Amino acid sequence: MKGEFHAPDLDSEFFPGQYYGQILFNDFANGWFALDRLMLVRLLMAAILVVLFLVAFRNPKLIPSGLQNVAELAMDFVRIHIAEDILGKKEGRRFLPVIATIFFAVLFMNVSTIIPGLNISANARIGMPIALAILGYFTMIYAGAKRYGFGKFMKSSVVIPNLPLVLHFLVVPIEFFSTFIMRPVTLALRLMANFLAGHLILVLLYSATNFFFWQMNGWTALSGVTILAAVLFTLYECIIIFLQAYIFALLVAVYIELSLHADSH
Repeated sequence: MKGEFHAPDLDSEFFPGQYYGQILFNDFANGWFALDRLMLVRLLMAAILVVLFLVAFRNPKLIPSGLQNVAELAMDFVRIHIAEDILGKKEGRRFLPVIATIFFAVLFMNVSTIIPGLNISANARIGMPIALAILGYFTMIYAGAKRYGFGKFMKSSVVIPNLPLVLHFLVVPIEFFSTFIMRPVTLALRLMANFLAGHLILVLLYSATNFFFWQMNGWTALSGVTILAAVLFTLYECIIIFLQAYIFALLVAVYIELSLHADSH
C-alpha cells in the first residue's frame, strides 16, 4: 500500500522556544506567562482535578454515592495506605493535605499521556516534577525544623553520632548531599524520566505502524504487530500512571518521617 508517512516530531513538545508561533502570550510581560501545548495540558489537567473534587464535595452526604464515593475512596487510600502507614495517625492526618495534593497532582498530570488528542504526560518535561519535588522538599524541612528547630534538625540530619572526628569531614558532606540534594533531584528525575520514556516508546510504536502500513509493501502485516504492541504498552502505561503517583507521594511521606525522627539518625 502507498500513502503519506508523517515522521514524528518531538522538538515542539520539549524545545518549544524554537517554535514561537506555537506559543501563546509569548510577547506578553516578556514571556513570563507564555504557554506552549504542554503547559496548556498541565492547566487543563489541573482544572479537571479541581473541578472533580469541587463537584464531589460541594454537597457532601453522610452516606456517599456517585462521584463523592469515588473521591472519598481515593482520599481514604492516600490517608490510610500512604500517610498513616508511614507517619502514623497523628502525623499522617497533619501532613495529609500536602501528601494528597502531591498524589492527585501527579496522578492527574500523568493521565494525560493516554488521553487522545493530548497524548503526553504533563510530567514528561522537568518543570512540573521539579515543582512537586520542591513542595515535598520544603515540607520535609518544615517538619524537621518545626520539631527540633532548624539548627538542631540540620545537625541531626548530617552528623552521625560517635564517629571519629576526622570521619566527619567525609561523612557530613555525603549526608548533606544525599539528604538535601539527591532526595528532591531523584524525585523529579524519576517522575519525568518514566513518562518521557513512555511517551517516546509510544511515539516510536505508532510511527512504526504508520511507516510499515503505508510505505513498506512487503512489511505491511508488521504494522499489525506494532499497533498491538502500542495498545499493550498503553495498558501498561495505565499501571505506571498510578504507580508513579503512589511512589512519589510515598517517598515524600518517608522523607517527612525521616525528618520527624532526625535525632535517631
